[in-house]
Order: sequence, then structure tokens, then C-alpha cells
Amino acid sequence: MATMADVAREAGVSVSTVSHIINGTRFVKEDTKERVLAAIRRTGYTHNTIARSLVTASTKTIGLAISAISNFYFADIVAAIDTAAREAGYTLLLADTHDDPEEELHVVQALHQRRVDGVLYAPSTGADGPALNYLAELGVPTVLVDRCAADSLDQIGSENRAATAALTGHLSALGHRRVGLIANLPDLRTTIERTEGYRDGLKEAGLSADPALVVNGRPGTAFADAAVTELLALPDPPTALVIGNNHLAIETMRALTKRGIRVPGDLALVTFDDFEWADLFHPRLTAMAQPIGDIGGQAVRLLLDRLGDPHRPPRTVRLEPTFMHRDSCGCPAN
Repeated sequence: MATMADVAREAGVSVSTVSHIINGTRFVKEDTKERVLAAIRRTGYTHNTIARSLVTASTKTIGLAISAISNFYFADIVAAIDTAAREAGYTLLLADTHDDPEEELHVVQALHQRRVDGVLYAPSTGADGPALNYLAELGVPTVLVDRCAADSLDQIGSENRAATAALTGHLSALGHRRVGLIANLPDLRTTIERTEGYRDGLKEAGLSADPALVVNGRPGTAFADAAVTELLALPDPPTALVIGNNHLAIETMRALTKRGIRVPGDLALVTFDDFEWADLFHPRLTAMAQPIGDIGGQAVRLLLDRLGDPHRPPRTVRLEPTFMHRDSCGCPAN
């Protein structure tokens, strides 16, 4: 069995440096830390020693790596997770990833070094992302939240594809033949699934998918404004829009209002993600509401189940969103 001395020898550092990195008791330069972590993986020391101690010596803390500041929906998810964690007797350590792969790796490393019992994580990458590789290689109990990017791990999120197809189909049933999509970053698992759903909805309505009607980017005023400009400048612009999340919906409404475009009079609009004050907008937003409380609560339960039985097969849980029929789609609300 590998020892701490073996790791130190492999990395070319002192045993005390290895100890500080494992226990998070002293600042260590990033390049040294990476060298030691690589040595830990090569020698198998973490799997044989640290991983076992995480199972037998609980710190009663859960790490949450998520882009919470810039994403309204995730802020609500954080609140639901915190409630569920506290009810289970755990303390939540929150770290904002900013949806940046390098920052995500730094964040999960920091949480692991603080000896959290497990990690809840909303990845901005696919299954081969650096943070996901780190968590898998070191055997850290992990549940993916919202973005179901790796079937090898426990994960929970909404059903995205059929729900977005339903939004798109609702607009086509109202007579719209040019339906656009403004969505989040193209590599996000939720964006991929919702874009697939959008295309499914068009196909089911007998409509062809025009790539010019799809615009992706990071939510924000500048992107939404540019997306609206791009779509409205098309020779045959959309008469209706599907919006990929609530942040984008707010910014898109701002961009349309600035141009004097009335919703739904000039342009119909529906969005994935409901939020607390969506029905206070004028018009009130037709939305697909995700079960935020259930996602947060079940994410914590999945992690606790993993801690209780580290060897059980991974589970993927998909929860059904709810169609909130309001005014922005252009038909009377139910």
C-alpha cells in the first residue's frame, strides 16, 4: 500500500507538503499542488487512504460547486439544497464556479481538500471535463445537479427535451411557422437537450429546422441584445421565440422592449424556467417550471445514499417540469 512518503518521493516534495495539501492546512503553490495530486493518482494513495477516511470519518459537510451568482435558477436550487442539507444535519460549503471549467476544477479541488463528505456539482462541461475527471479519479462521492453530464455518476435534473418540444409545439399550434430559439452556452448539457427538444417540436409540427433561427451564448444584456438584433435582421424573421432559461428571458424581454416590440402582439414568447415574479411581468410569461425544491431535496438524498453505500450503481433521476400557461404566448391563460 502506498504511503505519504511514496507520494512525496514521486512528486519531489516533502512529506509535510503532501500532508498540507491533503488536509488543506497551509497554502501551497498551485503548480506544487498539481504535481502532488498527480503523484497521488499515480501511486493510488488517495484511493487507499484518503477515500477510505472520507467514508469512515464524516465531517458532516457537503460541498456545492455551482454557478450561483449569475444564474437565478441556481440561486433557488442552492436554497433548496441548503434546506435539505440542514435537515439532514449537514453544513453546506458553497463555491461559485462561474460556469468556467478551470474554475470548476479549482473549486472541487478546494472542497475535496477541506474534507467534505461529498460534492454536489453543476458542470459546464461534458463527461470528460477536468473537474469531473478529478472527482471520478479520486472517488469523491458526487451528485450532478441539473446538468446530467455523466451516467457514471449519480445525477438529478429536469426532463428537458420533451418539455422544450412541448413549448415549441405550443407556439406552432398557434400558427407560428418561424419559431426561434435563444439558448445558453452551446456545450451545456441542458442547452443540448433543450435544443434537441426544440428541433423535436418543429419536426412534430411538420416544420423544418433553420439553423439561422438558433442563437447561443452566455446570458447577459449584451448577448440577449445581440441575439435579438441577429434574429430580427433575418430576411424572414421569427414570429415567436423559445427562450432557454429565465435569465435569458428577462434580458430578451428587455431587448424587445427597447426596440418597441410588443409581446405577444408583435412577437410571441415562451421560456424554460419559471421564477417567482414571472407572472408579474407584462405580459405574464408562459414558462416551463422546474421542480426546484424536489431537485434540491433529492440531490441531497442521492448523495446521502451514496455515502451510505459507496458501491451501489449510479442513478439518474429526471423530474417532470410543469407548463405554466400565461399571456406571453399570445393566447388566453388557463
